[in-house]
Amino acid sequence: MNAHIGQFSGRLTIDLGAIARNWKGLDTISANSLTAAVVKANAYGCGMERVAATLSHAGAQFFFVATPDEGLTLRTQMPNAHIFILNGLFAGAGKLYAQHNLMPVINSLPMLDEWLAICLEAGEALPAGFQFDTGMNRLGFRLLDISIVQSRIKETGYLPQVIMSHLACADIPAHEKNNTQRALFQSVIAQFPQIPASLANSAAILGGRENHFQMVRPGISLYGGRAIQGRPNPMAGVVTLEMPLIQIREARTGESVGYGATQTLNRDSRLAIVGAGYSDGMLRSASSSNARSGGFVAIKGKLAPILGRVSMDTIIVDITELGPAIPDPGEMIEIIGPNISIDDLADASGTIGYEILTSLHGRFNRFYRDESGNLSEG
Repeated sequence: MNAHIGQFSGRLTIDLGAIARNWKGLDTISANSLTAAVVKANAYGCGMERVAATLSHAGAQFFFVATPDEGLTLRTQMPNAHIFILNGLFAGAGKLYAQHNLMPVINSLPMLDEWLAICLEAGEALPAGFQFDTGMNRLGFRLLDISIVQSRIKETGYLPQVIMSHLACADIPAHEKNNTQRALFQSVIAQFPQIPASLANSAAILGGRENHFQMVRPGISLYGGRAIQGRPNPMAGVVTLEMPLIQIREARTGESVGYGATQTLNRDSRLAIVGAGYSDGMLRSASSSNARSGGFVAIKGKLAPILGRVSMDTIIVDITELGPAIPDPGEMIEIIGPNISIDDLADASGTIGYEILTSLHGRFNRFYRDESGNLSEG
């Protein structure tokens, strides 16, 4: 059989049907609210253009990105979508937003003044959202700014499309800070009657209806990630990452494995060398040593532990327990998939699913599975 370029790389498969089902499931949970979709960071690494088209077909009309560049990319593809820019109005970029109908989430008084000036120049109330910081100390007007914001509204007659805030501890539903922030948010929206409100990300959607208000904005749950700590994840898996097996070797008791000789074998072992490393988005923190266990891969449906350090291009995996079910060189090994979720890998790496997803930009071929199960290269 003739070799061809690409067959020696890994495979990243994005299940667009699963993304659509996840959005519809969240839309059902938030039945009395408008369900938007967060597609920032290239749709959490899954490919914004394909993902946004799928979400639009599923019923999403409002989209959130982080930067105007992301907004422009999405606008090119989706001329009629409602697109919010979460990081707000970048200084001097107001005309760009207006030209392409991008809605900044206004986070500060200087942003508000610049946007109102753009609206005055355009002769219309260009749409935007207002965000208030209720306890995260990240983006948003300070609560002390409310009277000034109200004064600007009274002077100009401008009204935002939505009033927003963000929970710092939504992934821990019982955390007292959630109650404090909800109470503060209620006090904010009471100052802006008749304007829709939005508080809930994925964790807050799943955490309770008291978080939903008029619009919810799921992110990580769309992509199959775990939103709430300590609870079963109800979302369908979206990402499958497979990397090729390079070599199988036999090793003896007492021999070390990998860089730094951080792991010593306590038995004769069969090792598989897999072509996946931190250059492919495999975090180095998934390494194991004599002192701690690391991540796993799945081979023929069975878990096999990583031994030693993850290196730039390879990992070493213990396949001794597979017995006679030995994989062949060239066979694809599951890094993420039906047996290992993004959160399983994140837990083993001491991080969260967000970082795993957004790190997947390595040397692999990308495929998309549509809602009918058809596979295409992307």
